[in-house]
Amino acid sequence: MTLKSMKSAILYSVFVALIPLNALPQKAMWRQATAAELAAVLPARAPVEREHIETEMRTASGIVDERGRFIAGVVLITAGYSAEGKYSHYLIVQAPVEIGGVALKPGEYAFGWNRENGEESLSVHFNQAATGALVGTAEAHRIAGSTRVESLHIWPPGEKALIQIGRFGIPYRLREE
Repeated sequence: MTLKSMKSAILYSVFVALIPLNALPQKAMWRQATAAELAAVLPARAPVEREHIETEMRTASGIVDERGRFIAGVVLITAGYSAEGKYSHYLIVQAPVEIGGVALKPGEYAFGWNRENGEESLSVHFNQAATGALVGTAEAHRIAGSTRVESLHIWPPGEKALIQIGRFGIPYRLREE
């Protein structure tokens, strides 16, 4: 090795060592959101089409990343509203996500479900909350060995990458922006 190439190698090594770790591309770290965080991001009355539908905050669930972006949802109390039978949940997406093959951009969504194949799956339809326009439909399958029934549970991607509705789950994956 020549003196010139040795100096270049040392200079390159020093340069690389000085690059801050946060300057390198990193995968976002997501965790379960706390009840206080969910209460701050989810509305008490969700704007769905032309109405503001009450939410059941004790059913709220979601995840948050280190940048403060949420994917969070809550059960809608639709009795007496035109959304009754059409929607069951409200969802806020602040980072691109694909749920059961349905790509959702950051925004607000309302979703509901219908039974498919008897007790084995649900057909879940995602709609834009403001307009009611259908974004897509995904299939939720019975979670094997699951005994705990939850109105809604959004699991962090490191654990299950699953959105649970009752005894059913829809896999999701976070998408690049």
